[in-house]
Amino acid sequence: MISIIAVSNELELMTNCSLDELQEDYIKWYWIDFNEPTEEEIKELDHSLFFHPLAIEDCIHKLQRPKLDYYGNYSFFVTHRLNEAEIEKEEINFFVGENYIVSFHHLPSKEIHDTWQLLLASKKLSKWDQYLVLYHIMDKIVDGYFPIVYQLEEALDQLENNTKDQTMEQLLEQLFDTRHYLLKLRHTVIPMRDLVYRMLNSHRLRGIKRKKEYFSDIHDHLLKLAEMVDANRELTNDIRDSYLSLNSHQSNRIMKVLTVITTIFMPLTFIAGIYGMNFKNMPELTWNFGYFLILFMMFCIGVGMFLWFKGKGWFS
Repeated sequence: MISIIAVSNELELMTNCSLDELQEDYIKWYWIDFNEPTEEEIKELDHSLFFHPLAIEDCIHKLQRPKLDYYGNYSFFVTHRLNEAEIEKEEINFFVGENYIVSFHHLPSKEIHDTWQLLLASKKLSKWDQYLVLYHIMDKIVDGYFPIVYQLEEALDQLENNTKDQTMEQLLEQLFDTRHYLLKLRHTVIPMRDLVYRMLNSHRLRGIKRKKEYFSDIHDHLLKLAEMVDANRELTNDIRDSYLSLNSHQSNRIMKVLTVITTIFMPLTFIAGIYGMNFKNMPELTWNFGYFLILFMMFCIGVGMFLWFKGKGWFS
């Protein structure tokens, strides 16, 4: 679907314009939104708006890296929003010229919808232009990253404290899943941070220079997000190492107990092995109380070794 908002020179808002009407002299600036466009609507990028084939190709092929390209009298932006439910990247593209902005996205975008409604409800159209539209959308995109980071931080806190009393295998599985999501988030935040930095330092984007404080605020948010993501990734390493160390410690304790038990039974097995031999000349075999004496001796050896190991602190 193609939606259009135009602002006239008299600061009147128009929403029923055609693509041909946008070229009239009384149009001050306009915004065209391609929302889940069909193949026929995508062709308008070339036939009516005359955008470069490479930029159109980047729109058609999903999930390009966030970037900024210059094409003559307009700039092309690739940005990524995040689906909070599945933490999946969704691409939103922008063409920004001297008096227009064109947004293009294959999936519905809450950020664009909210900005669209904000513009329709605005009573100060004199403050709006294509770069302010771009700012509001990008600001909402970046603000949408924070709940995901907070959600992952809460998950890490639960894993660290094991609030659900889960097994080691379950904890490690969830930890690696969380680490995977943090990696996906980092692959979104870092390129977006680099994109905004390039926008702020570009000499060809005069409109962004005029609103530098706005886009600098977005860059600050992205810096904070990058630090939070990196800090959480370090935390996953610490939690993983703690789990592995605890697991190794528990394994060592189990091996120590088994070793002690084996050591205690070694002399008992030795005695049982000796008297299990079927030689005829073994005088102890003919003793009336030989069986009970051997059992008593084995009991004393076992208890004595147990007390000795306990005195050494092997059971503490």
